[in-house]
Amino acid sequence: MSIAQHPIRKLQRTRHIGATFVRHGFGFAWEQLQPNLLSRLRRRPQPADTVSAEAAAEHFRLALEELGPTFVKLGQVLSTRPDLLPPAYIAELTRLQDQVPAQPWDEIHAVLTHAYGKPPEEVFATIDPTPLAAASLAQVHAATLTDGAEVVVKVQRQGIRQLIETDLAMLTELAAGSKLTPLGQRHDLPGVVREFADTLRAEMDYRREGRSADRLRKNFEGWTEVHFPRVYWEYSTPQVLVMERIRGIKIDDLAALEAAGVDRKGVARYAAQTIVKEMLEDGFFHADPHPGNFVVMSGNVLGVMDFGMMGVVDEKLRQELTLLYIAAVEMSTTDMVEQLLRMGAVEEDVDRPALARDVGALLDKYRGITLKEVRAAEFVADLMPIAFRHRLHLPSNLWLLGKTLSMLEGVGAQLDPDFDIFAASGPLIRRLIRRSFLPKRPLRLTLLHRQTEMVEMMDALPRVAGGLLRKAERGDLFTVRMKDTADILKTVDRLSTRLAVSLMIAALIIGTAWLFPYTAESPLARWLSLSGFAFSTLMGAVLILSMVWPRRPRR
Repeated sequence: MSIAQHPIRKLQRTRHIGATFVRHGFGFAWEQLQPNLLSRLRRRPQPADTVSAEAAAEHFRLALEELGPTFVKLGQVLSTRPDLLPPAYIAELTRLQDQVPAQPWDEIHAVLTHAYGKPPEEVFATIDPTPLAAASLAQVHAATLTDGAEVVVKVQRQGIRQLIETDLAMLTELAAGSKLTPLGQRHDLPGVVREFADTLRAEMDYRREGRSADRLRKNFEGWTEVHFPRVYWEYSTPQVLVMERIRGIKIDDLAALEAAGVDRKGVARYAAQTIVKEMLEDGFFHADPHPGNFVVMSGNVLGVMDFGMMGVVDEKLRQELTLLYIAAVEMSTTDMVEQLLRMGAVEEDVDRPALARDVGALLDKYRGITLKEVRAAEFVADLMPIAFRHRLHLPSNLWLLGKTLSMLEGVGAQLDPDFDIFAASGPLIRRLIRRSFLPKRPLRLTLLHRQTEMVEMMDALPRVAGGLLRKAERGDLFTVRMKDTADILKTVDRLSTRLAVSLMIAALIIGTAWLFPYTAESPLARWLSLSGFAFSTLMGAVLILSMVWPRRPRR
């Protein structure tokens, strides 16, 4: 029987968790989940019932830190869910500390021996028993390979997997039992726990982190300003990750950077361009860019470490963000609310007028200021109360992206007081815009929506038209005599053809419109634009004439 299934240990862990939350003043929340257990814990001291939101949020963070790795990771996940927690809690959870005392070397030695099937002294030329860093899930030791290469060895703590499985089993039961409580009726807690469990179990497999590092190295091939460490797969297992050791000056050690003659403004620009490329071009970004994960190597090269927390921005989310961005630039409250509805971020029973008022107030705050004056951290902080008040179910990766930009902004400001993330990443953004064949100025939001709808219609047309024709051939489309089938097929075919031609004309008009901003600087774009408009006008005229004066059927 595993520890996760052992009833006595499970009960002891549950009582400890309940006592911790009660001691920090969260008995009211625990009572909704475990009312019987609470009655046995009420004798424990509790802080005053009336405290500020900031103080309560701090106690919540301290309780999570006290409960260990599972709850620290849970807090990190909840920090990306402002629809579940008030803004004060979200802000406090970003301060979660994942630093714990180092585990004794004999326990780490046992993990390495089990992973390799022999003592680590027979695997590495040297390995330092004193860790370079220690966290709740693992700790890192310096080592040297037999060929002399310097590496770092990330080792999973002994017994940590069993503890996490026990906590996940307990959280799953609590979430399932909360469905009849007010808290469970407001939120899908079982879904939150399932997503969290999947994320945490994936993070426990260090091969995933190694693949993330390899993916980033491949994405940045040819970039000399940034360096990602090599993974030594022949020494790596699910519980052990061996990577190239990166040496350099910590990015927040300003005195050492100044003494070494480092171009601080250049390093800040490289960091911004790296993260923006990951987000917008690759859709795969380093979601934990705090100063401890960056060093400045020789030659002003930016070294990046720790790939346990990664974010993904797929093509669909990037398109949705583009539409939201255009609506925000145009200060269109209506378009922003409509786009939130299309994204499925708003529940059906939302108070739309109230949501529109809050979105309008947010846009008014930034009306008339330049991008240089906008701070990502401030904008995210302004958005969180709206998300909590209206329970906006925005993708968690979107909040992770905002958190990443805020952290990057802080690092850049340390290096360069005049740091402007938009200016630093401007050349990359312009290149991406040209690559995606979008004009340099924003299009109307309606135009993009219509283009998306027409593309979807064109994709569905062959399938729908084929289905209609098959039904007509079987006589299932209308209740008619069989001798009328031929005429019906001709009518359906004619309508399908007109619809297809209409969509082609519309697509051609939109395509040539995209070329219009380039006509002043490119003769080819001018010729293609004029030719496209002329051809689409001719086709439109022919289509209209065919509808006004249709051909008479032959007898």
